[in-house]
Amino acid sequence: MISSSLARCVIGTALAAFLVAAPIELAAQAPSAPDLSGLTASGSYLAARHAGQDRDAAAAAAYYRAALKHDPKNGELLDRTFLSLLVGGDIDEAVKYAERIAQADKNDRVAELVLGAAALKHKQYAAARRNLALSIRGPITDLTATLLSAWSMYGTGDTKGAVAVIDRLAGPEWYAIFKELHAGMIYDLAGNKKEAGKRFEHAYKLDATALRVVEAYGSWMSRNRTAKEALGVFEAFDKVLPRHPLVVEAMNQLKADEKLPTLVTTAQAGAAEALYGLGASLGRRGGEDLGLVYLQVSLFLAPNHPLALLSLADLYESLKKPALAIKAYERIPASSPLHRNAAIQMAANLDSLERADEAEKHLDALIKEHPDDLEAIMALGNVQRGHKKFAECADVYSKGVATIAHPEKANWVIFYFRGICYERSKQWPKSEADLKNALDLFPEQPHVLNYLGYSWVDQGVNLDQGMDMIKRAVQQRPDDGYIVDSLGWAYFRIGNYEEAAKQLERAIELKPEDPTINDHLGDAYWRVGRLLEAKFQWAHARDLKPDPEDLPKIETKLKNGLPEETSSQAKAGKKSGDGG
Repeated sequence: MISSSLARCVIGTALAAFLVAAPIELAAQAPSAPDLSGLTASGSYLAARHAGQDRDAAAAAAYYRAALKHDPKNGELLDRTFLSLLVGGDIDEAVKYAERIAQADKNDRVAELVLGAAALKHKQYAAARRNLALSIRGPITDLTATLLSAWSMYGTGDTKGAVAVIDRLAGPEWYAIFKELHAGMIYDLAGNKKEAGKRFEHAYKLDATALRVVEAYGSWMSRNRTAKEALGVFEAFDKVLPRHPLVVEAMNQLKADEKLPTLVTTAQAGAAEALYGLGASLGRRGGEDLGLVYLQVSLFLAPNHPLALLSLADLYESLKKPALAIKAYERIPASSPLHRNAAIQMAANLDSLERADEAEKHLDALIKEHPDDLEAIMALGNVQRGHKKFAECADVYSKGVATIAHPEKANWVIFYFRGICYERSKQWPKSEADLKNALDLFPEQPHVLNYLGYSWVDQGVNLDQGMDMIKRAVQQRPDDGYIVDSLGWAYFRIGNYEEAAKQLERAIELKPEDPTINDHLGDAYWRVGRLLEAKFQWAHARDLKPDPEDLPKIETKLKNGLPEETSSQAKAGKKSGDGG
């Protein structure tokens, strides 16, 4: 709902400088009082900068506060302390520093936004609007302040004024869906059914795939029209994004002839919804740091907002901070339909933290609770496949396949993954059947074309067909180093060593640190007479920690080179030509 260029906007020069200089993260244990007591002002400052570079918000905030005690009037230290607390999610503490900053600088938009949100939380609506008015300067903050101001007016009972504030706001085209959705929610809470329906319908026409728009419009339909009409709204969404937990729950309630509640119930929840919507959009479109701030303030207003927590966890995953993602997932209420999805995703983060055994036990427990949960089964198979437990993951994926009565296009991936596990566990006939099944479900899927084509060529069977499949995969994914490697290795296998070297050099450019591609390029160089370069590539492959079964082969080649081609290999190359 927000363009990628706007997603890179920031809400103040202080925040921009801070995030560029010291990206931070709420993470580890903050330093204790004894750790801080012996530090000088400069020592505390340097420790804070170091913590910031490590993306550790808790430590950065503690060290900045220690430095600030030595120099309490230092504006830069005050700003950095405040922003560390804000990005780390300690909004109550951040408010105290925002008050100090606002006293010194009424133009600090970040501080005014936080103060406005805090006033709104405590139902100090007039104060909220004053602070929010001072936070405006730019497309993102204009919309944010307007929506929050509107919700503060609703909090005082002024529905007409709240909607008027929203309607007066002019700006980019992408404003429209936010304006219509929030005007509709305000009317809906105020009991103005007719106007709420108009606004929701307008928002729905703008984007029928926006989850919160669908939920708001569908719930309004359930209360003001018929269950059948409401169900149609959710079913249309389900065709585009199948089995979203919130949509599934809504459809089940409608089929049980239940009315759906309003999306929010208070002014505070409405403001949190605005911050969540903007924060989630920003986080998905390259504005991770600003998205993080918005989501943290949203959760300050509505601590148990499931979608805000899910978006926060997703954002941490994109920043490659799995421990923080787990903390966010753990906060999702057990009563939420999103709780089980969060529990499944937590396993992937445990695996990222090299806690694979915990991840497997966690998923095993979830599968025991619901043996037909395909998502949990897939997650367990993926963890095992990532750790090369190929026989085990083939069995797990088989349990998943057994839950699918009528395979559809979306199911291609489980057959593909099981095919990989069968191939790697030396069960080629089963692997070949699964890979063909995956292609039947999703013809021309590039990863499946590549895997099946590569496997055939590597085995010396179906060479022309395999080569053609790999070429079609490369056409779709020309910048995928693994697929380009497959094409190079296919040329090698049919004896076209010059073309093999050319393609493998391209693959190395795309994936320079992959041991298998380096090994393949060494083989191609050897066959075209570039012996020193071949040994260099093999040595590099050896140093890149190849699979244990490949290491002895690489060391043998480093010692002896490649053996001479046999007459059968030469004939195979001549018979197959260049694979074109």
